[in-house]
Amino acid sequence: MDQTMNKARLMPILIVIAIGIALGGLILTIEKPSAVPTETANAGADGKSRENQPDTGPRGGKLFTSDSFSLELTIFEKGVPPQFRVYLYENGKLLPPAAAKVSISLSRLGAPIQLIKFAPEADYLLGDQVIQEPHSFDLAIAAEHDGRTYRWGFSQVEARLEMTDDMLKTIGVEIQTAGPAIVRSTLKLPGEIVFNPDRTVQVVPRLPGVVSAVNFEPGQMVKKGDVLAVIESQMLADLNSQYMAAQKRLALARTVYQREKQLWEEKISAKQDYLAAELALNEAKIGSDLAAEKLKALGVRPEAGLPAKELIRYEVRAPISGLIVSRTVALGAALKEDVTIFTVADMSTVWTAITVYPKDLSIVRVGQKAAVKATAYDVEGEGTVTYITTLIGGQTRTATARVILDNRDGRWHPGMFVSVELVSDEIEVPVAVSAQAIQTFRDSTVVFGRYGGYFEARPLELGRSDGKMVEVLKGFSAGERYASGNSFAIKADIDKAGAAHDH
Repeated sequence: MDQTMNKARLMPILIVIAIGIALGGLILTIEKPSAVPTETANAGADGKSRENQPDTGPRGGKLFTSDSFSLELTIFEKGVPPQFRVYLYENGKLLPPAAAKVSISLSRLGAPIQLIKFAPEADYLLGDQVIQEPHSFDLAIAAEHDGRTYRWGFSQVEARLEMTDDMLKTIGVEIQTAGPAIVRSTLKLPGEIVFNPDRTVQVVPRLPGVVSAVNFEPGQMVKKGDVLAVIESQMLADLNSQYMAAQKRLALARTVYQREKQLWEEKISAKQDYLAAELALNEAKIGSDLAAEKLKALGVRPEAGLPAKELIRYEVRAPISGLIVSRTVALGAALKEDVTIFTVADMSTVWTAITVYPKDLSIVRVGQKAAVKATAYDVEGEGTVTYITTLIGGQTRTATARVILDNRDGRWHPGMFVSVELVSDEIEVPVAVSAQAIQTFRDSTVVFGRYGGYFEARPLELGRSDGKMVEVLKGFSAGERYASGNSFAIKADIDKAGAAHDH
């Protein structure tokens, strides 16, 4: 009785073990190739592959066999976009392409399933879709032949790398999401930093004389009112003398007027004498004011009680704060009143003189945004185009555009060569990626898409770019994530992994 019960308990366990053994044998008999070789010119004249690879068909493709029926799958891309080609065999003999109906379901990371149908073409079946790079996918193959359905499946991995989020942080890879962006089309032109002529002053003495002191050298900064030079001027002495004489005449005329006014009011003198004194006082005032204004016009403060040695001393002062650009005066030199002795430039703003070629004149316009960068220094700035010459230079055959730059911090120095980027257009594009994410991989321009814990190369067709964002015309969709900063590290790791392309 106990033996019967023990047998009854062991029976389900034995059944499960038997089923497991049967399934294990079935799995071992299923053919699971790991790659789809590309059909190339490696096949010899007899159609046999020169490379001795296991599970390789007569045309170098992957060979799937069930019973006496075989299907050879290749990717043909010699001179044409890559497409699947299928060859059919019965007992190793080539069958006509119409002998079977074949379809393939192709699935990729982050992409919808492609259903590929086949039509007869010469001695093979040709797929109706292009197989885009990378050739990394899962395939489910179905074939109907002679009333039976055959199914095979396999996976092929290419240009793929597994990497955790912690690893990304370690190597500094940033993840961004593709989507709409404003792409600014730019035009690059050469230029040079120059002084702002509107803020540059040529200093002239305005009085002839002999230089007795020079206080500043070219390259020095000065403040408004600083004494640049001192001149001993005989003309200034004459003007000071005229002013002092006019002041004395005015004092005398005022005294006479006060006396005549009192005498007239006391009925002692005639009104005529009083009026004559009043006229003389007014004339003295006019003379005094005129003498004072002559001195003020030269920047000299009128003073009546100057000592004799100060009458000839004329101080040439800086009219603005700025940089001494040039000096043409020397100690002891005899000067005329109209000669330039200093040039002072206000450096709070500078001009960028941009060279505009005739072919670009239609693009450059007043009000256009401009990014200016020094070619030999790490200095950058922004401004707008304020002026464009209407004439083209006779020798250079170029025009000049002007951008005013803020230079209160003194970063820009006249004579610097710069490159100028002008924003010629702003366009919103539906899909764009960061320019730093773009890499060259196997002669293709790619980004590395992020799919779960994997990165995989995605070849792109690119459009417009402004150096920061690049328009994607084909190969990537809005919402897909990709490696941006330090993306070259992903490329390097994939190369190290040896994820080679099949040929």
